[in-house]
Amino acid sequence: MGGLWRRFWGAVAFYTILPVPAEAEVAQVAVWAPLIGLLLGGFLDLVDCILAPMPLLPRSGLLVAVGLWLTGGLHLDGVMDTADGLAVTQPERRLAVMRDSHTGAYGVMAGCLVIVLKTIALASLPSQRFWLLTGAMGWGRWGQVAAIGLYPYLRAEGKGKIHHQEPLPWSWVPGLLLLLAWGGLWWGLTGQRMAPLALTGWGCGLALTVGFWLHRQLGGHTGDTYGAVVEWVETLCWYAMTLVLAG
Repeated sequence: MGGLWRRFWGAVAFYTILPVPAEAEVAQVAVWAPLIGLLLGGFLDLVDCILAPMPLLPRSGLLVAVGLWLTGGLHLDGVMDTADGLAVTQPERRLAVMRDSHTGAYGVMAGCLVIVLKTIALASLPSQRFWLLTGAMGWGRWGQVAAIGLYPYLRAEGKGKIHHQEPLPWSWVPGLLLLLAWGGLWWGLTGQRMAPLALTGWGCGLALTVGFWLHRQLGGHTGDTYGAVVEWVETLCWYAMTLVLAG
């Protein structure tokens, strides 16, 4: 197995619970994150097609649950820990609170809020769900890559440290090009223009905005905030697209 493929499978192992070859190499995984997002979205669309006889709301709820299962709750855990940290009024204590393995009330509320908001948003988007699932999940993970490249890492250790052990200054470029090409493919295959442009614009803008906002609150990022970027960008992308497609 070539080195490139070993690292791809390492990224699959890092970001999902899917089985991978024993030769997988977990290194510089962030550069693969947007592609992993597109693949996860494609898998969820397959599940969506299988569940098509169900009404849209319960079907959307199951898609959110399957997505949570596929990622092992990695990113949602970041949402919860980040919410607990941001709820602390003393900024110097926020990282310590985020490190605590016990989830507080704000963390539980934030986790529940993401699940509910995702379900409602997907249930309001009855068409073009393949493109919406893949696109939002791709841009969410590109937001993580952008945060890794743009802002300092705040811990001397932790799961997010892997992204800074062998830093790639250009790691955000392949994912950006991939997602721009994905938007062009949507446009070319369907003949639509507004929806691909809207999700591309919202996705890129939200990915940068959420990462910047968390940086302003904490002075940088941790593994938890990387996960929070993924989840909130996905959620907000789907809500933004209800303005374009729900009718």
